[in-house]
Amino acid sequence: MNNDGQRGVSLHTKILIALITGAAIGSLVNLLTKGKEAPWLENAITYGFDPIGQVFLAMLFMTVIPLVFSSLALGVAQLGGGKDLGRIGLKTFAFFLITMTFAVMIGLSLVNTVKPGEALSEETRTSLMEKFGGEADKKTSLSTNFGVQTFTNIVPRNPLKSLVEMDMLAVICFSLLIGVAITKLSIEKSALMKSFLESVNDLMIVIIGWAMMLAPFGVFSLIFSITARFGYELLQTLGWYVAVVLVGLAIQMFLVMPILLITLARYSPFKFFTKVRPVMITAFSTSSSSATLPTSIKIAEEELGVPPSIAGFVLPLGATMNMNGTALFEGVTVVFLAQVFGIHLSFGEQTIVVILSVLTAVGAAGVPGGSLPLLALVLNTVHVPSEGIALVLGVDRILDMCRTTLNATADVVAALFIARSEGVLMESIDPSPT
Repeated sequence: MNNDGQRGVSLHTKILIALITGAAIGSLVNLLTKGKEAPWLENAITYGFDPIGQVFLAMLFMTVIPLVFSSLALGVAQLGGGKDLGRIGLKTFAFFLITMTFAVMIGLSLVNTVKPGEALSEETRTSLMEKFGGEADKKTSLSTNFGVQTFTNIVPRNPLKSLVEMDMLAVICFSLLIGVAITKLSIEKSALMKSFLESVNDLMIVIIGWAMMLAPFGVFSLIFSITARFGYELLQTLGWYVAVVLVGLAIQMFLVMPILLITLARYSPFKFFTKVRPVMITAFSTSSSSATLPTSIKIAEEELGVPPSIAGFVLPLGATMNMNGTALFEGVTVVFLAQVFGIHLSFGEQTIVVILSVLTAVGAAGVPGGSLPLLALVLNTVHVPSEGIALVLGVDRILDMCRTTLNATADVVAALFIARSEGVLMESIDPSPT
């Protein structure tokens, strides 16, 4: 029995308590300060809470590149690099694209029905543009980097540079090639390389364990900092837009995912969501699919019975490419801003929004705010002013937390489905929801 078990309180329960407590205290502080800047609060956040939260995030990010490289290369090597890899890869990418497309279509259906952009007053629009316009310019300055060059850069000229700069698509490509190459080596050399990769993977798991010991403190600090500074004022201002995004995410999470779990993975949704709580809490508090990856791999293997070869292949890919929440958010935001500016998007233009939302979600960085630069590209394509991103920037943090939770959860569902379809799931669970 682990230490948490001896104390009677599991780690994910402590993290959940920290999340709720941090949000409650932060909201109370924001209420007491009436949302105005207070020097004592800024000092407490800058020199106290932010450093604790950043150390927690840094320890998770520290493991991402070694973990992605070792787990993905090892997963490919264990799959054999032949027909099995091709079949599993095809199923994985098909699952990603289909679920993301469903997510965008759900979002567009809601935003076209509710029309939240028409409810925003001119005064609010002007105020938000003045407050966040400069920050929007900075966050969208990288939007021109997406295009043909994005796909040609997937094959890295300098793998070490890609590793250092956390260029995830290039790292994934390099890892896949290494994994396939290992299968072409002699038995002795192949076994040596697999042993090395397993050791790297195990080392990262140890470090993740240390990071998770800090998780309750890190989660409390991150959530407190956000709620103490912003409270719910901006949520009230953009309430209908936020509601549309959150309802869309909830439908994809609690309706579409359970259907997929029952029909494809033959797994109880109730038991699934009970076991993946640590993944959801980590994703919500960090707003980062990459930072959540170590937790996703650990839960998938130890709690859900997904073999390391499948988890090591599907989950690193999912953390970079399977962005259900991001795709939905982008689609809703484009149509919302079009409504704000009085621009009518035809069926054809909204079809383009669906396609681009899926493609750019695949290219979005798995870090907080990583989708914003590519969102500008989608806006420009359908002739909606990209500076309109300033209108939603104030509420993006809470939406980022929620969409990342869906992103990470969908990754685990994908891994569970692939394991079941391959007949290698190590745990047999009755699919009934009870």
